Amino acid sequence: MITKDMPITRIIQQYPETRAVFAGYNLGCLGCLAASGESLEQGLAVHGLNVEKVLKDLNEAIKK
Repeated sequence: MITKDMPITRIIQQYPETRAVFAGYNLGCLGCLAASGESLEQGLAVHGLNVEKVLKDLNEAIKK
């Protein structure tokens, strides 16, 4: 399960299927240096995105 405290790069490394979700929100997390040090919550806040909505979408992606 993905949580809002997890570093973005860890999410992508552990769950490669989440790349499509990040791309769907126009987040280029793979190439972003900040993604290695930011939690999901911090990264989404910078982009003004709803953390709970994105978190739900990410967790749905890893269930498939």
